[in-house]
Amino acid sequence: MNENISSEKEKKSLLIPILMGIFCGVLLGGFLPTWGREIYFLGELFINSLLMLVIPLVMTSMISSITGLGDLRLLKGIGLKTISLYMVTTGIAVILGLILVSFIQPGIADNENDRVLLRGGQLLENIDYTIQENQLTLTKDSLRKPFDDRYLVLLLDQNIRGVIEKEENFNNNNLTIKQWENQEGEITIPVAKGKGLKIDLTIAKKVMGKGKKSISETLKNVIISLLPRNLFQAMANNDVLPIIIFSLIFGAILTTFKEGVIVINFFNTLNITILKIVDLILLFAPIGIGALIAGRLGEAGGFSGFAEEFLSLGKYTGTVMLGLFLHGFGILFLLFYFITKRSPFVFFRRMLPALTTAFSTASSSATIPVTLECAIKNNKIEAKIADFVIPLGATINMDGTALYEAVAAVFIAQIYGIELTIGQIIVIFLTATLAAIGAAGIPEAGLVTMVIVLKAVDIPIEGISLILVIDWFLDRCRTTVNVWGDVVVAAMVQKMENKQ
Repeated sequence: MNENISSEKEKKSLLIPILMGIFCGVLLGGFLPTWGREIYFLGELFINSLLMLVIPLVMTSMISSITGLGDLRLLKGIGLKTISLYMVTTGIAVILGLILVSFIQPGIADNENDRVLLRGGQLLENIDYTIQENQLTLTKDSLRKPFDDRYLVLLLDQNIRGVIEKEENFNNNNLTIKQWENQEGEITIPVAKGKGLKIDLTIAKKVMGKGKKSISETLKNVIISLLPRNLFQAMANNDVLPIIIFSLIFGAILTTFKEGVIVINFFNTLNITILKIVDLILLFAPIGIGALIAGRLGEAGGFSGFAEEFLSLGKYTGTVMLGLFLHGFGILFLLFYFITKRSPFVFFRRMLPALTTAFSTASSSATIPVTLECAIKNNKIEAKIADFVIPLGATINMDGTALYEAVAAVFIAQIYGIELTIGQIIVIFLTATLAAIGAAGIPEAGLVTMVIVLKAVDIPIEGISLILVIDWFLDRCRTTVNVWGDVVVAAMVQKMENKQ
């Protein structure tokens, strides 16, 4: 009884400082974006400390889990249940996303100007420009942000389009655009002020060169990566899946001979030691999480910059967030309750330190140490179950990412005016589900696998640049749902195993 009271106090004492850290980070990054960017390095230290423990923790926890099963035949049952539940929850998430995006239609606009706004166009108020003899000149000072790539500028009041190639084209603080069009033909207009849109036409560098990969090639790469040529290189790259496979084999062989007990005891002790280090790192979680949020808000330009980004793609952002909310707090809550017969609200509250860490780091892999800590200590999931299910889930279970990719693919198709057939919707369902399995547990990995989904149904991959402006925020939301799905499945697997 006293132990339970002590554990409950520890949970509350950790949760309240983390929530305070988030609150302070939001205020600092929102009102003082420059200071928010300055303290971001504290958040990076926090992420690095977690990533430092991922590989040793995965190895020791998996080996302890396998050797602790007693009968290795139990591994087959746990493995099948885990993978089956992960596939089911991911498939449900994709279906939910497709239903919402088809019903809400965030990419459908009434006219061309509204459609341009949906494409992530940045509204430019009071642009100083001059048009003379097929030549459009803009004043650099009138533009909110510098042009560093290739952009399209629309002057809405004059119905004029021009392409800016690079910022170097500015001369004497002016930019001359020779390629411009006007439906009324050649005209001459004196210096004027008007409204315009700036639209990024470039493909994001993060996905450059990824367009040639198909879903089959991606899955082949995932299978090949299960057995890397250099295990230490896989460790250095934080590739969790091959480490899981090696740990499974290593742990299974240790149980086959008597002398293996010495090594098993060593790994059990090492696992406990690493979890103690996690406890130590979590003492700095409020500062690290607060700094991460402050830094990212600072990069967005504070509350005003974030509001501008959010509103520029408000309908799309709302659709993704609604889907994530319904899946995380609706479907997963119901599945958890009906299978485990436990209160999902209590379970969720006890996982909040891990979920807030997932939101701040945007990395399932970096959150593994905290997720295991909360699952085993706070929610009493057996270590042999959690140590197997959660690291595996951080690698192959991406409910939030799969939902986001389905919504984003249909949204981009709507923006381009592409009518998707039932067959193409089915292809999006399959590719989004499978591509999510191949997504790495790192920030914005979903953008890379998004290319696969778009290529599968011939949607222009340039469309990815349309959603980049708000992706940093949605990435954190979907990572939180990914981690929540991992622990829900772990609890369900434990209940099903106990029944047997």
